Amino acid sequence: MTLSGPVDPAANLFPQACARRGFLTAAATVALSRHLPVLADEQVGTPQTAAELWSQFDPRRDPLQTELIREWQADGIILRHVRFLVGTFRGTAARLTAIYGFPGSQRDSGSLLPAVLHIHGGGQRGSLSEVRFLAARGYAGLSISWGGSSTGQPPVNPLEGAEPGDPATDWGNIDPTQLNVAGYASVLPGPQQLLTDREDPRNNNWYILTLGCQRALTFLEQQPEVDAERLGVHGYSMGGNLTMYTAAADRRVRVAVPGVGGAGWRWQLHEFAGNRGRAQDHVTGDLDLFRRTLSFESVAPLIRCPVLHRSATNDFHGWMDDVYRTNLLIPDQQLRYSWTIHMNHRLAEETAVALPLWLDQHLRGGPALPDTPAVRLLLSAGESPRVQVHPARHDWAVDRCEVYYSVDVDPRARFWRSADVVAQPVEPPTGNGQGTAAGGGQWLQAGLPLESLERPLFVFANVFYRLPQPVDMSELPGFREPVQRLCLSSELLSAAPQQLQTAAVQASLQRGSLIDDFSRGLRDWYQLNAGHVSLVQTWTRKLTDPLYQGAAGARLRISLRMERTNWLTFVIVQNEWRNYRGPRQTWVCEREIAGGDEVQQLELATEDFVAADGSGAKLADWSGLDQFGVCAHFSERRERTGVRPWQGVPASLQRLEWV
Repeated sequence: MTLSGPVDPAANLFPQACARRGFLTAAATVALSRHLPVLADEQVGTPQTAAELWSQFDPRRDPLQTELIREWQADGIILRHVRFLVGTFRGTAARLTAIYGFPGSQRDSGSLLPAVLHIHGGGQRGSLSEVRFLAARGYAGLSISWGGSSTGQPPVNPLEGAEPGDPATDWGNIDPTQLNVAGYASVLPGPQQLLTDREDPRNNNWYILTLGCQRALTFLEQQPEVDAERLGVHGYSMGGNLTMYTAAADRRVRVAVPGVGGAGWRWQLHEFAGNRGRAQDHVTGDLDLFRRTLSFESVAPLIRCPVLHRSATNDFHGWMDDVYRTNLLIPDQQLRYSWTIHMNHRLAEETAVALPLWLDQHLRGGPALPDTPAVRLLLSAGESPRVQVHPARHDWAVDRCEVYYSVDVDPRARFWRSADVVAQPVEPPTGNGQGTAAGGGQWLQAGLPLESLERPLFVFANVFYRLPQPVDMSELPGFREPVQRLCLSSELLSAAPQQLQTAAVQASLQRGSLIDDFSRGLRDWYQLNAGHVSLVQTWTRKLTDPLYQGAAGARLRISLRMERTNWLTFVIVQNEWRNYRGPRQTWVCEREIAGGDEVQQLELATEDFVAADGSGAKLADWSGLDQFGVCAHFSERRERTGVRPWQGVPASLQRLEWV
C-alpha cells in the first residue's frame, strides 16, 4: 500500500441589552430577513474546484441578525445563548443557535481575547462544557449547534442548557443535518438541498454546514472582547471534518485541531488483502465533481494554518492511513499528530491535552510543542526489520517512547503489536526517503519481528513528554485529574511485501499457543469505562493478528484472579468493519467466577459462545475474529435475571492462550 449561574438582570431587558451589544431581538430579525439576498446565486456557474467553491461565498456580506436568548454568569465566566443568521436559502432564512462565553475578568482588563470555534460531532449539540473549558483558559469560545431541524420539525438535540420555548437552530427549507444523511455524499439537486436544477457541490451538506461555521467566525470577530486576528477552530468526528473544511475555506482561521475526522479519499475503493474494494462513502451524482471540490485531498491544499490532528489508531471514521495522506497535502505549514493506540473514536488524556497546548502555542504565545518525532525504517538482509525513533530536542523531558507495528492492511481492524524500545547510539540520517530526521544525539530503536514476508508492514511511534505544568481539563467530561503528559506521534511508515522480500529481511517469528502472559500489563489491550468497576470492559484485537489466530478445534484458556465472586462476559466480535469478509456478528459466553486468592483457569470452546442477538446460534469456528473482550458489563448480552451487583475489584487477567 502506498501512503501518499446567576442571571444577568440586563439580559432581561432585551431591547436595551440587545441594542447595546449589537444584537437583535427576534421581532427585529423578521423585518430584516425579508430583504436579505439569497447567498447562492443560481446564475453563478457550477464550481469546478475546491478553490472556486469556497471563493464564491463572503461570510461577512450579510448582517448576522444576532438574537440574545439568555445571558448568565458562572464561576467568573460570562455565558450567552445566541442565534444568528447563516443565510437565506430557497426563500427561507437559516439560523444557528450557539453558546458563547468568555472570562469576566476581560471586562476589567480591556484586553482582547483570542477566540476558538468548537464544532460538535454527529448526534451531538452545542456544548456548554467546551465553552467553559475554553473560557477558563483565557479564550472567548463559541460552540454552534449545527445538528438542528428544518422548519416544521421538532428540535433535534437542542442547545445544551436550552429552556422550553427557546429558539432553536432552524435550517428553513434546506436540511444539512443527519435527518438528511444522503446529502453528505451527493452533489445532486433535491428538495432539501440548496440548488434544484443541476449537479453542484453547493447541494452538499458539508458545503452548507461550512457556511454556518464561517458565519460563526464572523460572529466571533465582531464581539468587542475578541481579537479578530487570533481565531482558531476545533471539532470532533463530523466536527473534525468541518474543522478541515472551515480551515480551508476561511483564511481567518489561524490554527486548527481536527479530531477523528477529516481524511480524504472517502470515495475511493480501498482493497483489503485481495478482497473486493470498499469505499467509505458512496457518492451519488458526478463523482469527479465531488472529488475535485469536496473531497479532503482536494480541500487540504487550501489550508494555510498550523494543523494538529488528534485521533485513534482504529478509528472507523478517520482512517489512519488516509489522515496522513491528506495532511501531507497541506502546503508549508506546521503539522502534528497525536494517536491514541488501539482505540476507536476515543482519545486518551495524553492525546486530548494536545488541543489546549496547540491552541496556546498559536493563539496566546504559549510554549511551542516539540517537533514531530523523526523515524526511519531499516530493512537489512538476514535481520528483522527495525525502526529508529528520534524525539525532537525540547525543554520538555521525554517520559517514554512506544513503537507499534502491524501487518493488517485495514486500518480500522489492525492489531498494533508493541515493540520493545532500547537506546541506540547512531547518527541521525540526513534524509533517505524512509522517514524524517531532526536534531542530533541518541536515537531509540525497536525490532519489528515478523512471521511472514507476504504481508505489508506498518509502523509508527508515540513519544510522551512530561509537561512542565499539569493541564486542568476538568471542565470537560471524563477528566478527573490534571493531565501531566503529552503524546506526539511520528509519521506512519510502511513497506510492501515486495520491499520486504527484495531486502531479504528475516521472518523469525513462529506462531505459538501463547496470546498474552500480561507481563507487560495491558499494553496490547484497551479498556472502556476504566473508572467504573461494575462497567469496565477490557478488549484486544490480538486474535485478528495472524500470529495469534486460533486453529480449528482449539480451546481458549483464560487464567485470572477474582477477589469476590462475580459474573463475567467473554465477548467475541467477528468481522468488525470487515463487511467485505462477512457479516458482523457478536458472540458471548457468560460465566460466574468464584472469588479467592488463587488463579483460576477457564477453557472455552467455540460452542460456549452464543449469539448476542438471542437467536441461540453458536459460534462455529474461530475464523474472522476481530475483537475479544472480558467485560464486567456488556450491553449486547442476553437478558439474565438474579445477577447481583459487582463485588470487589475488577478481575486480574494472568494469561491467555490456545490449548
